[in-house]
Amino acid sequence: MKMARFDVLSTESAAIGGMVAGSDMYIRLGLMYSSGRSVPLDRVAAHMWFNIAALKGERDAARMRRELSEEMAPEEVAAAQRAAREWLTTH
Repeated sequence: MKMARFDVLSTESAAIGGMVAGSDMYIRLGLMYSSGRSVPLDRVAAHMWFNIAALKGERDAARMRRELSEEMAPEEVAAAQRAAREWLTTH
């Protein structure tokens, strides 16, 4: 799974290619991966980013994650949850 490169500056922001982003960037990444806009369509990555956004306080992210999970196999959801935990552990 290919994901955007992130270097965390704090728990509330991250640097993406030198650009500082708030927690709303995680929703944007989820939307990009869920629609295939500018990146290959990847529901696992989209779910992961929505999950991270929800954990960072983005209210709409939980709804988006839930809607997306309805289109995913249980194995895909499990993979997305593992990826989110791994990302949060390392960042």
